[in-house]
Amino acid sequence: MTTASDFLPMTRPDIDEATIAGVAEVLRSGWITTGPWAARFEQTLSDYFGGRTVRAFNSGTVTMEVALRMLGVGPGDEVITTPLSWVATANVVLAVGATPVFVDIDPATRNIDTARIEAAITPRTKVLLPVHLAGLPCDLDAIDAIAQRHKLRVLEDAAQAIGSTWRGKRIGGFGDFASFSFHPNKNATSIEGGCLVLPEDADPALAERLRLQGVRRFGLDGMDVDVLGGKANLTDVAARVGFGQLQRVDDFNARRRELAQAYCVALDGLDLGGRGVQLPVRDFTDSNWHMFQVVLPDGVERAGVMQRLKDRGIGTGVHYPAMHLFTLYRKMGFKPGDFPHAERVGAGTLTLPLFPGMRDGDIGRVAEALSAVLREFKV
Repeated sequence: MTTASDFLPMTRPDIDEATIAGVAEVLRSGWITTGPWAARFEQTLSDYFGGRTVRAFNSGTVTMEVALRMLGVGPGDEVITTPLSWVATANVVLAVGATPVFVDIDPATRNIDTARIEAAITPRTKVLLPVHLAGLPCDLDAIDAIAQRHKLRVLEDAAQAIGSTWRGKRIGGFGDFASFSFHPNKNATSIEGGCLVLPEDADPALAERLRLQGVRRFGLDGMDVDVLGGKANLTDVAARVGFGQLQRVDDFNARRRELAQAYCVALDGLDLGGRGVQLPVRDFTDSNWHMFQVVLPDGVERAGVMQRLKDRGIGTGVHYPAMHLFTLYRKMGFKPGDFPHAERVGAGTLTLPLFPGMRDGDIGRVAEALSAVLREFKV
């Protein structure tokens, strides 16, 4: 019988004692909402992204919505993205009144298939919104070339890609808008939070007003509101956690790469690929390995696999169902068969445990358990 102490979760944040002590200092300071630590966190993020302008927010969802609003995206406009992502990616397009246009994935990388993007462009297209799924970077050369040809803007959903690189350049350190998430399951967390990296032609003051009720301050007692903003500021408590995490994220990512390599060796040794299980692209240079995902063979009941692994003390996840099959999007006219690669991968994806605090032996334990469970399913 597996005990609670034996249970291996899918992910677990690693908060060090220095960060915990730092949070206590913030709590004792009397200033716990947006203040000096939020400003320091933004500056540290700017340094991390090569000196680019960065603004921090209370989620990696609102960052995308703010970017779309800054670009003037609204009713009548279209935004091209992938159907295989957390649903927030398309929800923010709806939130600004625009229409998401999905493009199927490359079944190997599971990122948007850049060869299909241009066929989806119409006179109403304003933004390309690629997603670096599980930290594996999209083909940004191809995406940027398409954007330039059609005079479009690019907003990278880099929620899962902190520390990932493209051709040796850090994601977020170049290009147009880039949005990151610091949710607890991400490679670096601020508990809840996110940041938006701004291009040179963007107005940071507008991002700040959209972040906090549209307020523009002047003098000691003057204020005005000239845009409709929201309530999306990051607290100093969260910023202090994020600051501590950012000091360690490169080490976290290096450990994740080690574990991912060990997974590939273990699963190869058990011939999982030969049994119809699709392993992720083996990118140990550019990916930050936010998640380790396998795709189960067609016809295998994923819920049953997950339950049997849970019975063996191993947590798993589903990241992600193809979002165009959710009821909200079916009401918009999307249907099964529209994006077959995303649908197949979305129906079969199983996210295995991966986090820096895992022990080396955990990899073999998960691989052997998955192999045993699949044999029960005649795979």
